[in-house]
Parts: sequence; C-alpha cells; structure tokens
Amino acid sequence: MWLVTDDDTKIYLLGTMHALPPGTDWDGGAVGQAIAAADELMMELSPQQAGAAGRIFRELATRAAPLPIEARLSGKPLARFRAFEASGGKLDADQLDDWAIVILIGQRAARDADLSPAAGVERALTDKFRAAGKPIRGLESARGQLMLFENLDARTQRTLLTRAAVGANEAVDDVTKLTAVWSRGDVAAMEQMVNDDVDAVPAARLAIVTDRNRRWAAWVKRRMAEPGTVMMAVGAGHLLGVDGVPAILEADGMRVTRVQ
Repeated sequence: MWLVTDDDTKIYLLGTMHALPPGTDWDGGAVGQAIAAADELMMELSPQQAGAAGRIFRELATRAAPLPIEARLSGKPLARFRAFEASGGKLDADQLDDWAIVILIGQRAARDADLSPAAGVERALTDKFRAAGKPIRGLESARGQLMLFENLDARTQRTLLTRAAVGANEAVDDVTKLTAVWSRGDVAAMEQMVNDDVDAVPAARLAIVTDRNRRWAAWVKRRMAEPGTVMMAVGAGHLLGVDGVPAILEADGMRVTRVQ
C-alpha cells in the first residue's frame, strides 16, 4: 500500500488480490487504519458493475460461429490445454473468443488453488465500506474493462491463448506462489512474477496494464484537488514497476510513500 498526499488530501493506493484463500489475514496494521480513515472507496469496478460482469462476459465472449480449439492450437499447447480440461472439465472453448478462454483458464486455476472471490480484497472492502455507510465507486465499467480484451488484435489474442495453454498445468502453482508473495508484501518478487508474464505480449501489456495505469494516475491527480481521504484499491500488478501508478505519480511530482 502507498499513500499520495498534499496539504488536505490523502489517497491510499492498495494493491489487491481479487481472490484469496478463505481466512487470509490482510487488513491489519496500516491497511486497517487506512480503511477506517477513508471517506470513500474507489475500486476498478463499483459493486454494481462487478455484479454485471458475468453477464457481460458471456455476451462478449461468445463467438458468432464456433471455432474448434484444434484450429487455434496444435502440438504442445493443444496437448496441455486438453490435459487441463481433463483435470477439471470442458471449457466449451469452441464457442468462445481466444481472450475469454484465457480468462477462464485463470479463473479455474484460482479455484483449484482454493482461492475465492468471496474472500478477495474487493469483496471485504465492499462489505466494510457499506457497513460504515461510506460511498463506493469504480474507475471503469464492466463492459469497458472486458472490451480491453475484446479489442485486442487476433494475433495478440492467439499469443495469449497459446501461452495460457502451455502454462495451464503450472497455473495453480503459479497463482499460489503469487498469492504468497503478495501476502508477505514482497514487491520485488511480485514485480518479477507479473512482468515475466505480461512483458512477453507487449500489445496486451499496453492495453490492459500500462494505459490503464496512466488513466488511473490521472484520476488520482484530479482527485487530489478535493480535500478528504480515499482508499483506491486495484489489482496489485497495477502498482508495480516504473509504469505502475505510484511510479507515474511520483514522476509527475506527487508526494508518494509506501506505508505497508
């Protein structure tokens, strides 16, 4: 967690995990104090938008005409994908766009690692701020967020799918390790793990990570013009590295401090 301050405004930048093992202790210390002090919560999606995400995903993810997975993958990627399906059930991949299959692989890996969105940071924050009667808003809409994937060019989508298929067998171990690194606040290790993944597909990194970080940093700068205390909670990967939100703000002359 980082803190951006000026004379009359504080904005906490909390790096979240969207799904966690039930019972994970993450909201003590400075994080708990920041939650209590904040006047409002800003997340990637408002609760209303998060509730609509499943329906919009199904709408956008479904292909106009089926395309067999064998027409998209071959050799090792196809074999790995089939093994992944065999271990947990078919994904109806023929009916879905490439980007949607990638998301489902990630969701199944999280499930198999015993991670639950119900135990994730966003769900707990929503409950806490609702109970306190504090406003909750979102930086994006569910449709806008999913359109970032839908609008990726076909080659980039196929690259993402191929990489996800090749790594499917290790996906559970990978997400378990990432969760452990996040839990102990090891920013360097987490940055390496995230960058090793997203740096391999530059077009996806630009659209899904870097451009969003710039938009969110711009929101922080605008919000600093108003007094008050805000908790801004977004996926932890967006706060890491030279193009993470804290680094962008610091480069623009803002006062940014890591507090936990």
